[in-house]
Amino acid sequence: MKILVTGAAGFIGFHVSQILLKKGYDVIGLDNINNYYDVELKFSRLNELGISKEHANSFNRLCESQSLKRFKFVRMNLENREELPKLFETENIDIVCNLAAQAGVRYSLENPESYVDSNLVGFLNILECCRNFNIKHLVYASSSSVYGLNKKIPFSTTDNVDNPISLYAATKKSNELMAHTYSHLFKFPTTGLRFFTVYGPWGRPDMAMFLFTDAITKNKPIKVFNYGKMERDFTYIDDIVEGIVRIIEKDTTKRVENKELYKIYNIGNNNSVKLLDFITEIEKNLGKEAQKDMLPIQPGDVERTWANVDDLIKDYDYSPNTSIEDGVSQFIDWFKMYYNVN
Repeated sequence: MKILVTGAAGFIGFHVSQILLKKGYDVIGLDNINNYYDVELKFSRLNELGISKEHANSFNRLCESQSLKRFKFVRMNLENREELPKLFETENIDIVCNLAAQAGVRYSLENPESYVDSNLVGFLNILECCRNFNIKHLVYASSSSVYGLNKKIPFSTTDNVDNPISLYAATKKSNELMAHTYSHLFKFPTTGLRFFTVYGPWGRPDMAMFLFTDAITKNKPIKVFNYGKMERDFTYIDDIVEGIVRIIEKDTTKRVENKELYKIYNIGNNNSVKLLDFITEIEKNLGKEAQKDMLPIQPGDVERTWANVDDLIKDYDYSPNTSIEDGVSQFIDWFKMYYNVN
């Protein structure tokens, strides 16, 4: 089976590609390697997959991994209406795992156009390719941000999500609506995953885990928004990847027969952790106390997230089991190694 993983140079896409390759699948990785955050980290992830920076730099050219059989990579924009269908036509893809998107709640206030290009136009192009090239299953990234100011805890997929409070959240809600339309009209299965605060080795530099660790090691103050009165369903990357791969591997024949083509799931740790407790765990692993700059809540932020993952447990036997203690420890170990921090 051949699987296209978009966002393969990104945090989650990199890890998903690794596991799929270990399981023996053919994987095509796609990423535009934009400069939203440090591109060298993206190139380093690709290097782990056997793709050199030299080969990754050329747009729209499919290159093979130097060290991992069955992996190919192409640098491409999803919004490229001409090149994306060519990739589908030549590579006989079976399943698409669309993890590429312009990420970040706060950045969507500064650069809204990039969210329209990548998350809306790009996603439409993915849907069109799935429709025209008989893709068996589209698994795609949504986000917990679609819940907006939802007060009901934990968040459930049956909750109303008509009130997003950031453009990023609005694009992710739009993706779900677009997927529903294509599943209904063209009869192929789509599965949307609402991710909840993913962290771990090779994580994104714009996320709290990374920002806090980097600042503490450099003896700089950390920005603690809403004066620390925040809670998040922090989910370790291995638990996220396990859920994604189980969905990719499960046969969708019964879903098609039962006309259950469109599915949405929360994917998280099924728990809510106080931000200040999370910071304490980082301090413990670094052996240093953080200088805390207590600030009001940021536009687009919510005070609390918590995923109800009962549906994912029932349908895929999903079992997140990485504790905050173990997850933070593994991230800190990677951070020290990657950045040569003593």
